[in-house]
Amino acid sequence: MTSAPVKFYQVGSFAAGNRLLSRDLRTVQAGEDRNNSLTSGHRACQGCGEALGARYVLDAAMRATGGRLVTVNATGCLEVFSTPYPESSWRVAWLHSLFGNAASAATGVAAALRAQGKDDVRVLAQGGDGGTVDIGLACLSGMFERNDDVMYVCYDNQAYMNTGVQRSGATPPAARTATTDIVGSMPGNAFGQGKDMPRIAMAHQIPYVATATVADLHDLEAKVTEGMAIHGARYLHVLVPCPLGWASPPAETVLLARLAKESGLFPVFTARHGEVVDVLPVRHRVPVEDYLQRQGRYRHLFHPERRSDVIEHIQALADANIARYGLDPDQEGLRR
Repeated sequence: MTSAPVKFYQVGSFAAGNRLLSRDLRTVQAGEDRNNSLTSGHRACQGCGEALGARYVLDAAMRATGGRLVTVNATGCLEVFSTPYPESSWRVAWLHSLFGNAASAATGVAAALRAQGKDDVRVLAQGGDGGTVDIGLACLSGMFERNDDVMYVCYDNQAYMNTGVQRSGATPPAARTATTDIVGSMPGNAFGQGKDMPRIAMAHQIPYVATATVADLHDLEAKVTEGMAIHGARYLHVLVPCPLGWASPPAETVLLARLAKESGLFPVFTARHGEVVDVLPVRHRVPVEDYLQRQGRYRHLFHPERRSDVIEHIQALADANIARYGLDPDQEGLRR
């Protein structure tokens, strides 16, 4: 009599049944042959969204390119926790650049490969929001303008987490950081500041721009695969919650990414040559309060007294995103 081990599958979540799907519909992470591009031994915090995002992205990119991939990594959390000298957790061809020149370094790698006739080797650059939205913006804009054959991935945890949780150009309004303390009538980071990097990328009319979160693995992997199939400049912006900087439970990293999308605060879409062509609709809409209350960086909006005016202002931003990108599934617009 033959027997096989019994496998139990998670139920009650959006990820349920992944291994019950046919192999061509499963995520890369469900396969025993996944590359484990960012393998065990790194020193990321428990529940680190960036570690999740990087592994998901690089494993999908390795599959899409048949392992013919070079990765350029900006200085930041991802580089620091994965490569403490003389160790490395990377199982890909990996190059460390400065904080602000990952896009330029990746452009040079792509040019060198092209000069050697290695057109089948693809290049992926990656960095955090500080190294992308702020310090590296000029180099990244140049890469977009030249339409260099590089896919750039920004892991957005919405602050400079590695150096002490300081505000970045991607820090959302009213969020408390080490440099946006609770002072004055508008606590936390000021409204109307910062940069919408996906829309800036779209303004360059590059072939491919997309946003994603670590809460929807199928969507994230599909966008990496789609992006790697295109030549020219490509940009992927991934929301990666940070338990340390967000003052949130490590077990709620994926939940927070999902709430950011389902509240409308983080729109998930795909654009080609400056035009939005696809969106992931908000099918289980939640008020922004459900998202904000789970994070210590917004605690001042609820204690010692509720700041309804600020919460309503944030809700208005989420509503505007839903209207701008047509994320309401009951309205006409681009949607899956």
